[in-house]
Amino acid sequence: MNIIFGPIHSRRFGKSLGVDLSPSKKQCNFDCLYCELDPAKTMGEYDDVLSVAEISTAIKVGLQEHTDIDVLTITANGEPTMYPHLSELMDEINTFKGETKTLILSNAATIDELGVQDALMKFDEVKLSLDCASQKCLQKLDRSHNGIDVENIKAGMLAFKARYSKPLVIEILIVANLNDKEDEIAKLNDYLLKLEPTRIDMGTIDRPPAFDVRPVSYERLLEISHLFDASLPIYISSRKKAESSPAFYSDKHILETLSKRPLTHEDIEALFDKESQERVINLLNTHKIRLVETNGIYFYKKV
Repeated sequence: MNIIFGPIHSRRFGKSLGVDLSPSKKQCNFDCLYCELDPAKTMGEYDDVLSVAEISTAIKVGLQEHTDIDVLTITANGEPTMYPHLSELMDEINTFKGETKTLILSNAATIDELGVQDALMKFDEVKLSLDCASQKCLQKLDRSHNGIDVENIKAGMLAFKARYSKPLVIEILIVANLNDKEDEIAKLNDYLLKLEPTRIDMGTIDRPPAFDVRPVSYERLLEISHLFDASLPIYISSRKKAESSPAFYSDKHILETLSKRPLTHEDIEALFDKESQERVINLLNTHKIRLVETNGIYFYKKV
């Protein structure tokens, strides 16, 4: 039973040490079609609960073995906010973590609960999933536990955002023929404009899923990103490489593209040929575009 896993090297977070609050089995209020874990019946609460002392001891040992950790990432074989002692655990972690940051990866299913919000307030950064803005999509794609309502999730996120002053990142995982339709994207867009998260990470399936569902291409992710308002800080986090060859972009085309959607350096390398990449640098040097940092990710934007 491994509570601690990693470290994992992250370009944005640095060296991350994982903390699994449910190492014995999957305990989750979602059974997402794209999950890499085996399918399991959803549940409303953990039936196998580790003590705060067990987890804290494992973390301390991990930090002693790896003295250069930048972030502790709290997760689970399932959903970490279902761990009933999360707030108490964070109080304990915050007594010994020092300069190490804390991050939680949550599906946000219980974000409308005040106790969950109180626990999340104790993290240095919170990352919440939001694959769907409609109940029909939530039930079909995320296969949510009985009683979980997407409108409560959205209201809970807004309430939490009003309280939380540190980075709040939203993750959207796009699955072909499920949540990649324009009407669902439009609902997500309208809601995210209200939420105003620090950053939005949008990706697709990059591990073998539990069910027979398909990823979308990088090109399709880019198309979908253009359906969102250009003010939203969307970072395409897919590991899948672009299938088409990099193309030539004139200065005008580059500026038009960046006016629709800010792009990261990885996007530029995937989409633009070498000459066009040099044009980007020239436009940057002549102040026609600029680099904007959003929670560790740099975007090229039109001035």
